Amino acid sequence: MNIFGIGLPEMILIMLVALLIFGPKKLPEIGRSMGKAIKGFQDASRDFESEFKREADRLEQIPLPVAVPASVAATTLPTEEVPVASTVEVAIEEVKAMTTADA
Repeated sequence: MNIFGIGLPEMILIMLVALLIFGPKKLPEIGRSMGKAIKGFQDASRDFESEFKREADRLEQIPLPVAVPASVAATTLPTEEVPVASTVEVAIEEVKAMTTADA
């Protein structure tokens, strides 16, 4: 028997320490409250998991757009290509003009 990485001897030791600390009258009450807390946690975990799966299934059912309308593509995509070499040449000429104007 191995629960949460705790073997049978460790469980017996924990039960004996709990019995010594809380006494025989309080131990059943503490056990009940711990059981209720664990059950509540399990229920909440199950609810969260089912809600997550339901939402994932709903999102999978939503169709994704396949094509971009031509009006959107025309406004967002560049219509002409600008060669990089000419852009670099223009930048070099501007730097040269600024340095000769300062001198």
